[in-house]
Amino acid sequence: MRMGEFSRRTGVSQRLLRYYEEKGLLRPTRRPSGYREYEEADVVTVRGVRILLAAGLNTAVIAEVLPCMVDEGRILEPACSSMLPDLHRERARIDEAAAGLLAARDRLDALIELTAEGGVTDEEACAAAGLLGREVT
Repeated sequence: MRMGEFSRRTGVSQRLLRYYEEKGLLRPTRRPSGYREYEEADVVTVRGVRILLAAGLNTAVIAEVLPCMVDEGRILEPACSSMLPDLHRERARIDEAAAGLLAARDRLDALIELTAEGGVTDEEACAAAGLLGREVT
């Protein structure tokens, strides 16, 4: 099937399909005209890529582990244990990122609480401090 139909079938934009191809995740055949031709197996591949992206893996890791996965219809299942170190590494990376986000949220909560406790409502005081109307980055 051609790219437009494949995009509709998978629910993935043509731009993303080209990106997946660029990253080596998809390898459609090319017609003599240069048009990409996708097979039914490519639908399964895109489904696997989407599942692994949703699990927090980046495309480089997906390229490593996808060949070791089997699509059983509901969920991807590992076909070999050699990918376990990669999965553990990605789990640790996600844990670290989550901890960073939680720490940032805690700092923001503290600022919100201090601001609410201080009763800062005077726009003139904010204007005098040069804060009113200023975009915070």
